Amino acid sequence: MIKRKVVIQDDLGLHARPAARLAETARKFKAKIYLKKGGQQVEAGSILDVLALACTKGTIIEICAEGEEAEKAVSEIAELLTQKIS
Repeated sequence: MIKRKVVIQDDLGLHARPAARLAETARKFKAKIYLKKGGQQVEAGSILDVLALACTKGTIIEICAEGEEAEKAVSEIAELLTQKIS
């Protein structure tokens, strides 16, 4: 399993637009991808699950992936989460 922690950089946090981009990105990989915040773990391919994490700017998220394209998936999602999208 590949894991990486990132800090949300967008001033508005992980709101609808970046959550949609994240879920779309996660679904294109041949890997199971999860996001963890505290004790919560959600599937990265679900916009509603991602929004349910209620991540604000500065929140630390752990990206976890396993499967054929896990390393590439974690890298690409980490890049998305550290961008300022607003």
